[in-house]
Amino acid sequence: MSKPRLLIVEDDLALQRQLRWAYEGYEVLTAATRAEAVAVVRAEEPAVVTLDLGLPPDPDGTSEGFATLADILALRPDTKVIVASGHGARESALRAIGEGAWDFYSKPIDIDALGLIVARALHVHALEAENRRLSARPDGAALGGIITASPEMLKVTRLIERVAPADVSVMLLGASGTGKELLARGVHEASPRRAGAFVAINCAAIPEALLESELFGHEKGAFTGAVRTVEGKIEAARGGTLFLDEIGDVPLPLQVKLLRFLQERVIERVGGRKAIPVDTRVVCATHRDVDAMVRAGSFREDLYYRLAEIVVRIPSLAERAGDAALLARHFVTSYAKRMNPAVTGLAADARVAIDAWGWPGNVRELENRVKRAVIMADGRHVTAADLDLAPADAEDVNLRVAREGADRRAIARALARADGNISATAKLLGVSRPTLYDLLRSYDLGA
Repeated sequence: MSKPRLLIVEDDLALQRQLRWAYEGYEVLTAATRAEAVAVVRAEEPAVVTLDLGLPPDPDGTSEGFATLADILALRPDTKVIVASGHGARESALRAIGEGAWDFYSKPIDIDALGLIVARALHVHALEAENRRLSARPDGAALGGIITASPEMLKVTRLIERVAPADVSVMLLGASGTGKELLARGVHEASPRRAGAFVAINCAAIPEALLESELFGHEKGAFTGAVRTVEGKIEAARGGTLFLDEIGDVPLPLQVKLLRFLQERVIERVGGRKAIPVDTRVVCATHRDVDAMVRAGSFREDLYYRLAEIVVRIPSLAERAGDAALLARHFVTSYAKRMNPAVTGLAADARVAIDAWGWPGNVRELENRVKRAVIMADGRHVTAADLDLAPADAEDVNLRVAREGADRRAIARALARADGNISATAKLLGVSRPTLYDLLRSYDLGA
């Protein structure tokens, strides 16, 4: 069997050679710059990358290293990137993990210890590859009950698995219906606080006048109708996790009080004067553009940075290749057991229509349509008509045809990006010039 590929991105040539010699069991690839690293990842697809953050032209900083990390993960989201740096270790570690790195190691490097991290990363990469191969099973669920087979969503669940054990605030950003509360529960269940309560509150669903009392509680006599002392959601989540859904809808005056709680970990109930210590982890979510809200002054910047120690962006269902059909099968099985046992699956036209639909309402829309369709179905299979979706033309899923189409699109994009330069195009595609000429002739794209 071929050796696993390991890419070492390091501009110190002496250390680069030392690391190369240390990994005899690997096919070791090296790069000293961001451009070289991207080219190697594109051409060789290494399973694991060790990345020094201090790369030229910013060897004393981290900007080029983080840009390289983003480029690698954009090309190969399943690659395990281990960031090694002496630049502000704690801050760099937190940011690197938040941006998708698999692990972090501070310099000076201990070869044996780093070797163990690399071996573990390779083992996890192999396991994930096998899981993806088997992920077409309808009952295959990822973290927090999220059912997915798409690399985009698997990347999100892996990120959450990494950050859940760390006691940091997490902000989930995504459109309505993408599963933000399920992922928030996943953070809680994968954390040391799993034995505590998971308390959720939708900040947009509660009138502004009542939201403060719901969050912080109130003392007896604090306002008309306050006949007894009531603890708020923050206290109820003591020792556990508080999920603030639609945090973007919290009014500015209440944002100030939330900020004080996050800074000092104490609260005061409405009408009270006693400071109450509370040990609660906060996970929040919103479908709004919080960065734009900060710029507009409708969301406090200091609160944003307290809440967004780790930011997780959740892809829409349309961006999760293959997940709509996978989820639909799961929902059919689930609802048929309870509501219409005669239904056993999806008709062919339903599967095609599901793949073709854009799902603006995301997973929530899909679930509601399938639930209604199961109830209304007359036969054994849910049809496109039952889902209230127009039948779509069946797409050719022949692998050879699909690959040729993907090759054509990639070559056309690379040619456009390289302004027709053959050498530059071949480099972008990660192939040799003769191979590119063969492809151009084969697909009649001009030579």
